Amino acid sequence: MATPRVVIIGAGIVGCALADELSVRGWTDVTVVDQGPLFATGGSSSHAPGLVFQTNAAKVMTEFAAYTVAKYQGLRDGSRACFTPVGGLELAVTEERLAELHRRHGWARAWGLSGARVLEPEQCAKLHPLVRLDAPGDPDEAARILGGLYIPDDGLADALGACRAQAAAAQRRGVVFRGGEEVLDVRVAGDRVAGVVTGEGEIPADVVVCCAGIWGPRIARMVGMGLPLTPLGHQLAWTDPVPGLAGAATEAAHPILRHQGADLYYRERFDRLGIGYYGHRAMPVDPDAIASVADADVMPSTMAFTPDDFAPALKETRALLPGTRDVELETGFNGLFSFTTDNMPLLGPSPDVHGFWTAEAVWITHSAGVARAMAEWLVDGVPSYDLHGCDVNRFTAHQLGPEYVEMRDCQNFVEVYDIIHPLQPMAEPRPLRTSPFHPREQELGAVFLEAQGWERPQWYEANADLVAAYDIPEPDPWAARYWSPIVGAEARATRERAALYDMSSLTRVEVDGPGALAYLGRMTTGKMDKSTGAVTYCLLLDERGRIRSDITVTRLGADRFQVGANGHLDVDRLARCAPPDVSVRDVTSGTCCVGLWGPLARDIMRPLTRLDLDALRYFRGARTYVGTVPVTALRVSYVGELGWELYTGADMGLKLWDTLWAAGAPYGLIAAGRGAFNSLRLEKGYRAYGTDMTAEHDPYEAGVGFAVKMASGPFVGRAALAGRAGPPERRLTCLDTGDAVVMGSEPVYDGAACAGYVTSAAYGYTVGHGVAYAWLPARLADPGTTVEIGYFDRRIAATVRSEPLFDPDMTRLRA
Repeated sequence: MATPRVVIIGAGIVGCALADELSVRGWTDVTVVDQGPLFATGGSSSHAPGLVFQTNAAKVMTEFAAYTVAKYQGLRDGSRACFTPVGGLELAVTEERLAELHRRHGWARAWGLSGARVLEPEQCAKLHPLVRLDAPGDPDEAARILGGLYIPDDGLADALGACRAQAAAAQRRGVVFRGGEEVLDVRVAGDRVAGVVTGEGEIPADVVVCCAGIWGPRIARMVGMGLPLTPLGHQLAWTDPVPGLAGAATEAAHPILRHQGADLYYRERFDRLGIGYYGHRAMPVDPDAIASVADADVMPSTMAFTPDDFAPALKETRALLPGTRDVELETGFNGLFSFTTDNMPLLGPSPDVHGFWTAEAVWITHSAGVARAMAEWLVDGVPSYDLHGCDVNRFTAHQLGPEYVEMRDCQNFVEVYDIIHPLQPMAEPRPLRTSPFHPREQELGAVFLEAQGWERPQWYEANADLVAAYDIPEPDPWAARYWSPIVGAEARATRERAALYDMSSLTRVEVDGPGALAYLGRMTTGKMDKSTGAVTYCLLLDERGRIRSDITVTRLGADRFQVGANGHLDVDRLARCAPPDVSVRDVTSGTCCVGLWGPLARDIMRPLTRLDLDALRYFRGARTYVGTVPVTALRVSYVGELGWELYTGADMGLKLWDTLWAAGAPYGLIAAGRGAFNSLRLEKGYRAYGTDMTAEHDPYEAGVGFAVKMASGPFVGRAALAGRAGPPERRLTCLDTGDAVVMGSEPVYDGAACAGYVTSAAYGYTVGHGVAYAWLPARLADPGTTVEIGYFDRRIAATVRSEPLFDPDMTRLRA
């Protein structure tokens, strides 16, 4: 069967890597086109310093980088190696930054970088001649080095060499590269791409992949697609010869350095030192204002150097590296790189135009890994990586607005080397999305964090007087950020009385039409042909049987269903796959939801409705009224207590809250926040998609095999699950961490060996100890097994426990 005709727009590092990865998989009818000369095309790849630091808070980004290192180590551009594994050394000059290096070391070990280690100051000095512990002169001018994080197989990529080497391999398989051709348009026929128009004519295409980097928004706009990407200037300067590097026989012989506390990195070029700086003001550039190749003074992706912006960088460099104190700058420029609103790449297909794909906001560090993922996605239909955090369709409408995009991208530039807490919300622009309950939450002193633009209460200061009634342990200072003992009091009060939880940020989707029942039966692992009112917890899988999401589906009528989803990717997937006789609509913004949960929930609800609450069993729903408010009431609970999710229109939300609040006053009803919610759901062992389980995992190893109804008929992923051999080799495992509280993404050790990593964690205020979920080998998943969690610079003992920890017989949920 003939392979599709592919046009890749952009012959930089991503386009060349993708051409190589596609062609090695048999897709050879590929044309790569670029406006610039091959292969120094004038984009970011042409000026990038080539640093490859693998460690990242996101597992998938570390995996991309590790593949890039492995691939480029085997590439040669003629006689020249395309990668030099000099190692990477991040330095700390404050206690706070040293603690952060220990945290980053945990990520490195958790994500498989086994050689990572934190070094003492003396060890750092031995690795690099410019790192001095005995700096001459005024000691107040010198930075005191406290330690460093060393990754021995980090290094320097020769971007242009890697472009040429990968392009040459692709060309041997039949791929065509065309330089000096500006893309003028992407032709669309109906709802599909048909070709790419350049100054030399049209190139027919069945698939077009935009790898245009800083020009990406311009290309995407040709098919009506908004791309939340901003090119921003970043300063890089080269020094005069540095005495400490005199006589260098190779371009780089020592580790690349980072001083993230001052927003700096360093790389050698023989006896010169390159200084990269992120501490200056944000310098956004409109993609439409980027000069053409012909008009650019040097190249389109470089701008004139601004010495005043660089002055702090030079001062900090001289304090950190005393051997540079008498060295001046030889040259410099402000180079353009792509930034996004969440610092993740933009990968995947257009939601509207079939055959148009993007691979954007990808730096050299991750280039080969991204190209491999894209090639797998295109050729095989499913990538082997978990790409939910990279999918270009992850954004809701407000996240694509030009003002929002530029504001967030600029802030991410400023924060690129900052220490970011896992719960830290974005500062601006806020607020954006508020539920109808927001005024009452403000009156109760809600402390808001943010998720997908939603203002979400983490706890309520109005509940401060509850704290005295409970013994609420205080976590360590890091875990205590964005925390209050009120969180524990709210959790306990939910278990003992009842609480209202704002669930409006939950994505709500209506699926209806003559084919809705059959469609949802094919798309999910659950049995959909149930009576009206049935609520089904089920999974969306890919063709490999891996988890794409977990959802609830409520049958509201013969051909009408409400889906509780995890975000816009679920909406995109359901809409993309829907047949003509099925409608898929995101109704989140026009509706709201409050959870009323706790042992007294029925007493609060009973006088407000004529619905027979005793007859509405667990995992059933009904339409009714709460006072004068029409609601859809679902007998479900993510905190493990009796109660309901109550849905109504946004216009009636405030009335619903006030009605419940008044009725609950005699019973001690409180409002509770996300901190308590997370603690309670972990006590019950409820998984969070995107954190506890992802597209890397199948249902059985994730502990949600009960949601797979193999007898329900054919569904996506069923064949893969049916062919599954043997028990899982790894399991999502419940850990008791005693008095300690961890945060997630920490490594889990079996002796000296890293055996897995933590996903979610919190203190269990009902069970009286810390709770963590972690991916571990099946041999370590038996209750009673002891392991250790790497938390900053210490080890925390943890014991495997049977789950759920709270109410294993489900008596409270079914009360």
